[in-house]
Amino acid sequence: MLFRSTGRIIGAEALIRWQHPGHGLVSPAEFIPLAEETGLILPLGAWVLQTACNQLATWSRQPAAAHLTLAVNVSARQFSQPNLVAEILALLDHTGAPPTRLKLELTESLLLENAEEIIAKMTALKARGVGFSLDDFGTGYSSLSYLKRLPLDQLKIDQSFVRCVLTDANDAAIARTIVA
Repeated sequence: MLFRSTGRIIGAEALIRWQHPGHGLVSPAEFIPLAEETGLILPLGAWVLQTACNQLATWSRQPAAAHLTLAVNVSARQFSQPNLVAEILALLDHTGAPPTRLKLELTESLLLENAEEIIAKMTALKARGVGFSLDDFGTGYSSLSYLKRLPLDQLKIDQSFVRCVLTDANDAAIARTIVA
């Protein structure tokens, strides 16, 4: 769940887990790379987006939950699909999910290939109200020139820079610089 400083719940992040019948709970760190490698990330990602939009539509009909946002991680492979924008917009229309309550979380690796196309897709979705978050900032490309051009609502600094921010002067300086 995501909270305001007042303690009010403002949203959630969809986190996929795999309950394997023989191995129990399998970490996403184990199965997501395999899904990426085999191409199964595309149907898996589509299912996650469908499920998230259905949940947002349900929340939108409940006064106590209508304000909640739902963040969904989208893989670079999924985001590079040529029809992604049309699919997401059709999914929002079909489910009745409010676009302003959907936040797509992307990673910096997405910008390594065809950044102009990625920015165009983000801009098209943003025009319909979809929000964006850049996850794990500082672990990959980290180009401030691209960062300036992205229609972001949120920047998540990678935990490697904030884990020791209170005890490591270098981590504190990096975090302060990114925030500034």
